[in-house]
Amino acid sequence: MAVQEEFEQLLSIMHRLRRECPWDRKQTPHSLRQYILEEAYETVEAIDNENWGELKKELGDMLLQIVFQAEIAVEKERFDLEQVIRHINEKLIRRHPHVFGDITVSDDKEVKNNWEQIKISEENRQSVLDGVPRHLSALLRAQRLQDKAANVGFDWPDGGGVLEKLKEEIQELELAISQNNPEELENELGDILFSLVNLARFHHFNAEDALRATINKFIGRFQYIEQKLKEHNKSIHHSSLEEMDRLWEESKTHFK
Repeated sequence: MAVQEEFEQLLSIMHRLRRECPWDRKQTPHSLRQYILEEAYETVEAIDNENWGELKKELGDMLLQIVFQAEIAVEKERFDLEQVIRHINEKLIRRHPHVFGDITVSDDKEVKNNWEQIKISEENRQSVLDGVPRHLSALLRAQRLQDKAANVGFDWPDGGGVLEKLKEEIQELELAISQNNPEELENELGDILFSLVNLARFHHFNAEDALRATINKFIGRFQYIEQKLKEHNKSIHHSSLEEMDRLWEESKTHFK
């Protein structure tokens, strides 16, 4: 089948499910929110693992959620899938004047700046920081907000300033610890995390991706400890810290 035929079959299947399947018929835009998030995270995981076969499946699952939401919207006479597609087509053309218009850009940074400026003018936003979803993870939200501020020139002139700010925040954290001030300790931890995100942004990588990679590495190393102890008929609950630490160091050759 051609892409258009496959897509039309998907729409037909979704249309029928909404009428004949009790579970699908029961769903609402709100009840489907959790599945949108789950599919998005599973898609990211497939990309992280470079599992392209799995990515193909997850992209299909994400497409299902779009079609599902659009089908419900049609039933409620809110909008249809054609309007959804038309909207994104028109937006992509408007926001890429260097491709579809007569604007000239020198690099990807200028493309990004133009995108943000066009977005602000189109949506009549009151602040440069508007438009970052509140439900994003804290790390990702921090980086998007910092991106927006940097796009209008509110940024460090070089990486040295970012690093010095991080050192300053660490000193303030140490002071809060020495004073046994829990409220100030929480504030300073937040400032350090925000500064770390800024450092990641300034060096052109994503703090969320970096932390996720470290989490996966921790899981791999910890499970290595569990497996090695199990091979010696030992429980991790009855192992010493010294033994676990030795296996942890050993695991670093397998999970870098």
